Amino acid sequence: MQKAQIGSKLHPQAYRSESLTRQLTRVLMVRPEFFGAAEPKNAFSRQNTSIDLPLAIAQWDKLCEAFEHAGLQVLQIEPHFGLEDMCFTDSQAFVGIDREERAFAVPSRMLHRSRRDEVEHFTRWYSNQGYRIIDLGLEGEEFLEGAGDLIWNPDWESVWAGYGDRSTRGAVDLFASLMGEMGFAVHKLELVDPYFYHLNLSLAPLTPNAVLIYPGAFAPETLAQIRSLTHTLEVSREEALGFECNGVSVNGYYITPRLSRRLELILSGHGIEPIIVELSEFQKAGGSVASLKMLLP
Repeated sequence: MQKAQIGSKLHPQAYRSESLTRQLTRVLMVRPEFFGAAEPKNAFSRQNTSIDLPLAIAQWDKLCEAFEHAGLQVLQIEPHFGLEDMCFTDSQAFVGIDREERAFAVPSRMLHRSRRDEVEHFTRWYSNQGYRIIDLGLEGEEFLEGAGDLIWNPDWESVWAGYGDRSTRGAVDLFASLMGEMGFAVHKLELVDPYFYHLNLSLAPLTPNAVLIYPGAFAPETLAQIRSLTHTLEVSREEALGFECNGVSVNGYYITPRLSRRLELILSGHGIEPIIVELSEFQKAGGSVASLKMLLP
């Protein structure tokens, strides 16, 4: 299988894989000008407090090139001083399109107080872009961390919803009620490993009928549920800690920071082309490809 190397003259393939059911054309990102790991927030950042910012910015630029290679226009929200995690644009909201093809956004309520100021900047941007803003009114000990824990299946008919370390079960229940009223199913998944604190660290939908997962991230009942709902393509803990499940399947490509032999064979079997982007500086803070983006349907 040919592997796309960012910076080459390779052009996007003119083929459709089974993972492509809705052509995506835009992705939202935040340039990591103020990125850091001063406040440890997860098992990764507690071990890594030193960030090479120039290298991080260069890696982020390569990721932008990767999304462009996959046929996406990169839109940006202005970064803000003091919001060191704002570049992880998966967490501040959940976005989608309802049955009437109207775009909507559900703002997050972040667990860490230092991240809550990020949400208003994203909510304002979505509102200015014409998204209907739906506030769940979360308070107290209820938290919901956007597309970090809420992931559309590629058929755009259902959502995988993780809870445990960040998002809470009560908040996911409220979200599921909202989506149910819209006509979308929500599969509630319990996360149990602190290294996989967001769902998108342990689950990546590849096609409408197959997901890449790390089984050890889930409670036993949840793992059985996932296996009953779809075809699971399972990686090892070592591969998952290399952020292979934090990749993004889009328009016939899988953008990933790492390509093990197992993942290469999985992608080849589904007609998906890998694009490899080194994101070591962001992984020190506990995120990689999927954490740094918001796909806009």
